[in-house]
Amino acid sequence: MNKYPLSLRRRLALEAWRLNEKQRIKEHPLRQLFWECTLRCNLNCRHCGSDCKTESSQPDMPKEDFLRVLDNIAAKTNPNKVFIVITGGEPLMRADLEECGHAIYKKGFPWGIVTNGLAMTPKRLKSLLAAGMHTATVSLDGLEEEHNFMRGNPLSFQRATAAIKMMTAEKGLIFDVVTCVNRRSINTLDSLKEMLISIGVKQWRLFTIFPAGRAANDTELQLSSEEHRQLMEFIKHNRKKDKRIKINYCCEGFMGNYEGDIRDHFFRCQAGISVGSVLIDGEIGACPSIRANYNQGNIYKDDFWTVWQNRYEPYRNREWMRTGVCAECNMFRYCNGNGMHLRDNEGKILHCNLQKLYEK
Repeated sequence: MNKYPLSLRRRLALEAWRLNEKQRIKEHPLRQLFWECTLRCNLNCRHCGSDCKTESSQPDMPKEDFLRVLDNIAAKTNPNKVFIVITGGEPLMRADLEECGHAIYKKGFPWGIVTNGLAMTPKRLKSLLAAGMHTATVSLDGLEEEHNFMRGNPLSFQRATAAIKMMTAEKGLIFDVVTCVNRRSINTLDSLKEMLISIGVKQWRLFTIFPAGRAANDTELQLSSEEHRQLMEFIKHNRKKDKRIKINYCCEGFMGNYEGDIRDHFFRCQAGISVGSVLIDGEIGACPSIRANYNQGNIYKDDFWTVWQNRYEPYRNREWMRTGVCAECNMFRYCNGNGMHLRDNEGKILHCNLQKLYEK
């Protein structure tokens, strides 16, 4: 069913991209490994997919357990080509984060963190850099009112922007800001962009919030179809007209005729293809945004590299996703059923951005 038309130029470009992606899936080079080092967090965000809290019933993973995984990987491939992303929860909740990072760095792996910035101080940033931190991502979900609404803390905006300013001052550090756009923030994006530029931000990624975790039934967080289109137009326009900051839409989903205009590349979900993860309980997964159980093993009983090379079939052959709204969709050949994080345990799609985009 030709429900979603594409221009000829875009279709030809997507066909070339699709062939390249088929080869990438066949080779599945591990390029990014997330480590969910803690489920503790110093915030209580409305949209948290992990339902993190200050205290967690799941203890932090001992760094030695994760380092054994890295030894396993380093024996099979060049560690310099596998980027470690330390995530949570909030990584800064770990007092030994610098020890973890330094040990990762000594094994030859570049690493970075994803943080809400609340606990970042100049002293902490310096110690992280000394431990070999290459990159950082800071979450900022709007201007002060909108961000604090999302994060549930009146100091959150102030601390996050302070963290961003600290990172701007570190010329050797690569960092970006990510924003989860919701119904409260969609009309403030121009002002937020100018604020980010004023404090030195060069890279900005925009996300939409999918219905999982605490966001599953929160209607204030889900954009309408008109707002989805508004967001795409905002990104498309600014990528063309404003060279002061580079804006990318996230890997949330395939966006039809906006593909090629909203990211540095066409849509691809790299979960299980070039992206793996070690979750807090040792489960071997892919993108940590995936909350359904598509885990492929566990580091406490399985060899990580063997799992990476020989499992991940649900990620690398996604024909099983041709159900529901995907069954007859003419865009399936390009989106492969959208991101894995949009599927529940039974394989049902939770949300289709392309469908939302075309609704009246």
